Amino acid sequence: MRLGVLTALVMVAFAANSVLNRMALAAGEIDALLFAVYRVGSGAVALAVLVLLRDRGLALRGPWRVTGVLSLSLYMLAFSVAYVVLDAGVGALILFGGVQVTMFAGAVLAGERVPMLRWAGAGVALGGLAWLLWPGSGASASVLHAGLMLAAALGWGVYSLAGRRSGEPLKATAANFVLAAPVCLVVLWALPVSPEAVPATPRGIVLALISGVVTSALGYALWYSVLPRLAASVAAVAQLTVPVIALAGGVVLLGEAVTWSVLAASALVLGGVALGVAAPAGKGR
Repeated sequence: MRLGVLTALVMVAFAANSVLNRMALAAGEIDALLFAVYRVGSGAVALAVLVLLRDRGLALRGPWRVTGVLSLSLYMLAFSVAYVVLDAGVGALILFGGVQVTMFAGAVLAGERVPMLRWAGAGVALGGLAWLLWPGSGASASVLHAGLMLAAALGWGVYSLAGRRSGEPLKATAANFVLAAPVCLVVLWALPVSPEAVPATPRGIVLALISGVVTSALGYALWYSVLPRLAASVAAVAQLTVPVIALAGGVVLLGEAVTWSVLAASALVLGGVALGVAAPAGKGR
């Protein structure tokens, strides 16, 4: 029972990142890139404190560190800018589907034997994403901002693939956040001010800090603590709830509308991912 509650809390935290980001940007409380900088910076501090309290030290070097830092930075920045326009639920769905497709592609490129059911699942999920992005469809999203969310998905997918080889998860995550913070800050300084840029309000900064410390740093720390106690299939299925929670959060907290087309596209994406999860391990093509 306790494990189930903790797992549910983690899924809510992951979904809350979409809702918090959209809440801040839709109301014009903060610029998208500045939100990302506050999020990754505060998350870095929180994770570093956790590791220092536990291990009395924080090692910034490690295997796949450069890949982890750059892919995390891409995820953080593209995720925030995408939510200038995208609804919370639609953005989470594009992110989730894109991450799964990225990790599937990584498995194929690495020469892993991919079962036919997983191929079928990837195809169905791609079909759902295409429906979301297709101009003129009832579910269509901004192509530019959907593309940015797909870039965020690429970043998170590569980050997850690199994380398999980067050592102890919490230590690696803390180091990646600490090193990604200055990268995101440099991007903020280097890029011209976007047309939608607004002065940050205290509420916008607080929302970014909550996203960084609570739903990112503490959320990841809690996830890594429960993950070893979950079967791989249970962990994968649990993550299917994240876009659904984000969609519900967008409706309840932000008043976002959900069309039948969005629901149908969501069912395709999540159904495709579920097919991939159900594929037996170790089978050939």
